[in-house]
Order: sequence, then structure tokens, then C-alpha cells
Amino acid sequence: MAGVSLGLASAIGSLDWPAATYVQLAGCLGGGGALGYLIGQKVSPTSLPQTVAAFHSLVGLAAVFTGVADYLEHAAHHPEALDGLRMGSISLATMIGGITATGSLIAFGKLNENLSSAPLALPGRDQANMAAAAAMFGCFGLFCMNTGHGANVAALAGMALLSGGLGLHMTASIGGADMPVVITVLNSYSGWALCAEGFMLDKPVLTTVGALIGSSGAILTHIMCVAMNRKIGSVLLGGYGTASTVAAPAAGALVEMPDPTFTNVDATVELMKGAKDVIIVPGYGLAVANGQYAIAEITKELRDAGVNVRFGIHPVAGRMPGQLNVLLAEAGVPYDYVLEMEEINDDFESTDLTLVVGANDTVNSAAEEDPTSIIAGMPVLKVWNSKQVIVMKRSMGAGYAGAENPVFFKENTDMLLGDAKKTLDEIRTKLSEGK
Repeated sequence: MAGVSLGLASAIGSLDWPAATYVQLAGCLGGGGALGYLIGQKVSPTSLPQTVAAFHSLVGLAAVFTGVADYLEHAAHHPEALDGLRMGSISLATMIGGITATGSLIAFGKLNENLSSAPLALPGRDQANMAAAAAMFGCFGLFCMNTGHGANVAALAGMALLSGGLGLHMTASIGGADMPVVITVLNSYSGWALCAEGFMLDKPVLTTVGALIGSSGAILTHIMCVAMNRKIGSVLLGGYGTASTVAAPAAGALVEMPDPTFTNVDATVELMKGAKDVIIVPGYGLAVANGQYAIAEITKELRDAGVNVRFGIHPVAGRMPGQLNVLLAEAGVPYDYVLEMEEINDDFESTDLTLVVGANDTVNSAAEEDPTSIIAGMPVLKVWNSKQVIVMKRSMGAGYAGAENPVFFKENTDMLLGDAKKTLDEIRTKLSEGK
């Protein structure tokens, strides 16, 4: 926020505009700021990921409109200023902005469940992406040659349309399980678009801020890909190099699974009281149910009773990086109780009870046991290694990635179905009664 504000202030303050233009600009900035504030006030913690995606689309649109406006302004009044650097900067801002704008809208639709989380698998997906990219860079070359106003406008329009189509198709081709990575990619793209605008407008501060945002987003994307065992190129290029369809599970795999066992609040409370070590693994379901305060109070009750309670957080738990960490911190869970996957994964074998609250894909043993699974190879929290597992979910349905979870059917797993907040409140009440 500080960097972008500084960049905008320096860019606006250094321009020699008529006073009337500053009045118009103040109206735009004031109106936009007020609208952003009102939207931000209404955003719940569970809606934060899709809100971030929606705002990234505005960043992309701003980059496209700024690029087009800058070209038209100079073509009309200062054609001599349209040198290679400016033409290249306009092109990059337009292309990166177009991909960011439509890609962010698709990410919003998937995160907000307006669109299916399943990856779009059109025939010839990779070939279509490559053809569109080749055409886009062809327009880029034509535009930078500056052969004439008509050709330039056509090339600029081509870059905008093709980049928008690429952003739409590539993001739609990425499954819901990878959406947290897509959020970081789009964040990085928005920074590089701002960086290109800095070159275009000859504003070094904008370039510096954009590079900071772009590089930090890229680093976070790399960290997320390592955590999910994903190839960063496949994510960036809309699943390039991966199968266009997900292999079906082995015949009879689900039939051979035993029937799941179910439990209730009373039995769960007794298990908690008798345990020495408890690990709680929260997921997006905890955020949806707004159950972080109840889980914080349960943790305090058990800690006061001498139970070693800790939290295991997967790097992509929730719909964006750090979402579960923020929820737990908001509820007052001490930071040293919350451990990352790498820190806690080896401790499940010595854990008496693991309570999974609203998590699914991040604790799915199919990632290690089923090479045909859509999440095969993804590092997960190995909750099934603990002596007893209680899984709290609304239903037996598959997770956001659409993969069946064998953990639900294992002998040491009991399912506690129902609304997470209501169930957690009941558990907290019964623990308090037992004092």
C-alpha cells in the first residue's frame, strides 16, 4: 500500500497538467478510494481470496487502458516520442494487463464458486495457447515497428484481445486446487504491468514499485509451487505439460474401501480428555463456518487441562496463502501453537488424536497412495499416521480439487458430520462442563 501510494503520488505530482485536470483526477481518486473502502468493509475473511482476485482484474484493466491512452495521446500530439522503448513498454503493459484482467476474473469465478473448480480441458489446449501467444507476439513486433497509425491501432487491439483470451483460457485450464498459486501469480503479473507503465510514463518510482510487487509475487509463487509439488511453468502456462484430462481411479478402488465410521460430540470430547497430544488441522471449512473463536477456546481448555495442543497448517490451506494463519491469529491462538507442514508432519505418528476441521485436499492420502489422483505428488499433512483421526465436515463430499479422500474410510478415522461452528461450540461447552 505504501509503495503504490508513493508511486502514484510521485507520478501525479511530477506531471505538468492544467488545474482542471487535477480536479478531475481528485474526483476519480476520491471516488475510487471511497468505493474501495466500502467494499473492504463488507468483505468477510472467507471472501478475501476472491476479493483479491477481483481487484487484480482492475489492475490489469488499468494497465491496458493506460497503455492504449498513452499511445493515442502521443500519436495525436507527440508522434516523435513514440520510440522503441515507449512502444515496447506500451505493448508489455497491454499484454500483461490483458492476461491479468481476464485471468483474475476467472480466478474470482472459481473462488466464488460461480464457475466449476474443475480445470477446463479443451482438445488441443496447449496448441491453442501457443498459437494465441505467437499471434500476440506477432502483434507486439508489428506495433514496435511503428509502420503507421492504422497498423499500430490494429496491432494494439490484437495484443489486448489475444492477451485477454490467453488469460481467460489459461486460468480456466487450472484446477481449483491450484487457485492459491494462481492468486500469487496474478499478484506478480500486476506488479510487472505496473513496472512496464513506469517505463512507459518515464516514472522510475513506478518501475521500482512494480518490480518490488512483481518479484515478491514471483518468489511467493515459487514457494507455493514447491509446497504443492507443482511445476511453476505448468501453472503459469495453464497446465502446459500436464495431461488435459485427469486419469480415472483404478477400477474398483472406491468399492474396496470399507464403510466410513461416524462419531458424535460426546465421544469426541472423551477422546480429547484422554489424549496427551492433539493436533488440529484446520481448512477452508473452518473459515466458512467462522469457527476460529470456538477452536481457540477449545485449545485453551485442553491446554489448561495439560493436553499438548498444536495446529498443523498446510501452505495452501484455504483459498489464498496464510488465510488460516490470519484466522487463528484473529481468534487469539498463540503463534507458537501454529506450525507449518514441514515442522509437524513427522509428529503425527506420536499423536494421540488429530482433529481435522474443514480440511480435505490438504490431508488427502491419495496424494501419496494413488498415482492417478489429480493431486498425486502434492505434499500433504499425514494425519492418517496418528492413533485416531476425527474429521469434521459438512458431508462426505470430495474436496475443492474434486478428489476422493481415502482418509475418510480408514480404520482409525471417525467422521463427525455437521456445521463446524455448531459442533465446535458443543465440544467447547462439554469441555467446560467437565471441569
